[in-house]
Amino acid sequence: MPKKVLKEFKIEYLQILDENGSCDEALMPKLSNDEIKKIYEMLVLVRVFDQKAFNMQRQGRLGTYIQFKGQEACQIGSAFALEDKDFIFPMYRNSALLIARKQPVAQVLQYWSGDERGSISPQNANNFPIAIPVGTQVPHAAGAAFAAKLLGKKQVSVVYFGDGATSKGDFHEAMNFAGVFQVPAVFICENNQYAISVPRQKQTHSETIAQKAIAYGFDGIQVDGMDVFAVYKATKDAVDKARNGNGPTLIECYTYRMGDHSTSDDASRYRTKEEIELWAKKDPIERLEKHMRKKGLLDDAYKQNVLNKSQEAIEKAVTEFEKMPPADPKDIFKYVFAEMTRQQKEEMEDIFGN
Repeated sequence: MPKKVLKEFKIEYLQILDENGSCDEALMPKLSNDEIKKIYEMLVLVRVFDQKAFNMQRQGRLGTYIQFKGQEACQIGSAFALEDKDFIFPMYRNSALLIARKQPVAQVLQYWSGDERGSISPQNANNFPIAIPVGTQVPHAAGAAFAAKLLGKKQVSVVYFGDGATSKGDFHEAMNFAGVFQVPAVFICENNQYAISVPRQKQTHSETIAQKAIAYGFDGIQVDGMDVFAVYKATKDAVDKARNGNGPTLIECYTYRMGDHSTSDDASRYRTKEEIELWAKKDPIERLEKHMRKKGLLDDAYKQNVLNKSQEAIEKAVTEFEKMPPADPKDIFKYVFAEMTRQQKEEMEDIFGN
């Protein structure tokens, strides 16, 4: 018997706004001028935060900090496509996402100082805590999405991870589960080209990460992760699809980490200056500014005003953070279980007395 083709697939690539600020109007999502300005203002705010947090770490005012410069469009574009009731499952590079999802800036700083109270989600959003272990948040998102489906709730779970996480079993198990049960989940891979120092080419032989969705029976798409409009549209389409009961989607945001992996890393050991300069030309904020100038939405005065307001807001949050009282050491015993065990009570009394 002759061979026959059982299945063929294709992976689409989406770019709406190029690095010169030129926009494909046919693909442009429905965003008002005010909404575009809000997106721009949030992009500037989180970049100011990122630099401030980095500086504070270098000054000894924060612990280890993980920068996200270059990846702002991945996080802000997707955040603006969600509803408050939706769940997010962030990774360690997602401080921008949390801020866009109404997490107070002072709380985000609190988290990076080693105080887990900074992970408490605001009442008007469903933000899960940052996951430091690589990929462990991906099954959590699949499980939460399954729960929403069983309960008949129109809530979507959106999980964020890097290209390195796609080499972990957690990723594949969650993708398979999501595909089998057609749960309302969106998997967002921020492919920034490196898993710490390991380049993407040594992570997978697949031409794209997006195509990994095909093996699990659902859609995958690769988008220009430096294009906030493309990320917004891909996420909005995927979220609407999931909310309407049509299953999960994998979105690969093709982006770049402009800084080191973390404040304990030196990326100059494995990346060239020329590579960084090439990607810097694709900067997500600069390309949006070019587009907004063409549309008459941005001039020098507005740009400076946005920067000034962002700097003032971040400095105010820093002051608030540094006035926060330290955590009660007894909390390490109090909040492990709903009720403290007898052993915990005894250990706490041994250390702190009655």
